[in-house]
Amino acid sequence: MSSDNVSLEQVRVVAFDVDGVFTDGRFYLSNDGIESKSFNTQDGFGVRQLINAGIEVAVISGRQSTAVEHRMAELGVRHVIQGCRDKVAALDDLCASLQVTAAQCAYVGDDIPDLPLLKAVGYSIAVANAVPEIKEQCDYTTSARGGFGAVREICELILKASAG
Repeated sequence: MSSDNVSLEQVRVVAFDVDGVFTDGRFYLSNDGIESKSFNTQDGFGVRQLINAGIEVAVISGRQSTAVEHRMAELGVRHVIQGCRDKVAALDDLCASLQVTAAQCAYVGDDIPDLPLLKAVGYSIAVANAVPEIKEQCDYTTSARGGFGAVREICELILKASAG
């Protein structure tokens, strides 16, 4: 569980990992080295609803992907941090620019590289397909798997909480 555990009503920023959260964890690599990913349309609608409700949405990912840049631009996600080796430092920078604290942030992850950031935020979320070590540390685990509605489930959970 997060050390500065807060309620969902206090969340002002939701940050997501990409691979295994927005996607099912697989990516396709052509013979020419071109990568493609599969995104869930319903997840995208949930992200747009969060943004429309005034909740900041961010992506903090260890990998770099043009497909992610395109999809997040399409959804209106302004904070896309890729190729990130220190996710906690990236969140700190994001918090400073948005004038919020890490305790006002939620992060969604699925694997060991997400653990430091999940411990740093106020509300930590694992997707159903997360590794056991991640699920054990999180405040909430989705019933849906990454790439199959987990992002939408999280968006609806946060929107319901923020509506009071």
